[in-house]
Amino acid sequence: MSRLHREFHLIERVGWLRAAVLGANDGIVSTASLIVGVAAASQGRSEILVAGVAGLVAGAMSMAAGEYVSVSSQADTEKADLARETAELSTQPELELQELTRIYADRGVEPQLARTVATQLMAKDALGAHARDELGISAATTARPIQAAVTSALMFAGGAALPLVAAMVTPSPIVVPVVSATSIAFLALLGGVGARAGGAPLLKAIVRVTFWGGFAMALTAGVGAIFGVAA
Repeated sequence: MSRLHREFHLIERVGWLRAAVLGANDGIVSTASLIVGVAAASQGRSEILVAGVAGLVAGAMSMAAGEYVSVSSQADTEKADLARETAELSTQPELELQELTRIYADRGVEPQLARTVATQLMAKDALGAHARDELGISAATTARPIQAAVTSALMFAGGAALPLVAAMVTPSPIVVPVVSATSIAFLALLGGVGARAGGAPLLKAIVRVTFWGGFAMALTAGVGAIFGVAA
């Protein structure tokens, strides 16, 4: 007799992984772009560092607030759907049973067996069955606003600290190429880690994140250079 085992699926990571990768990526790209843009405008070392620190703090707070608001909206929608489903289960249980039966039948289960399964699942946890199979809400994907906000803020700050430290230890004349190169390397590492954690193709993730990060820094450096010359 084979032993029972618990399978671990990567979808269980989707809530925090999305916020973590997004936060770290934005931290690296936005702070590195800001530093490169200010440096390209021929600003002094103190201005470069002040801009980097300000970008780190403001960006982390912005990420936290944005994630909290957006994920809270998702959570509100989920709660509204669950409340409506609860009311429908209370007032028209037979129609809800038919609805769940049809869902299983449409997936390929024999109609009589589909009704039997729906009946048994609703007897145990009617709302849970409808939340999972009708609404698509599960423990793995449910909205967690605080988790998303904290994860995004911390990961943004961690990502932003990398180009900021590079700028601190680099002589002013070569800040632009050094910060750009190290940030691209950090982005490549982040893309690889995110791909490995999420089970995605490694090379595709690395190319995607480094391309757009490099594009953002190049564009910002160009703007900084133009304004620096104009000044």
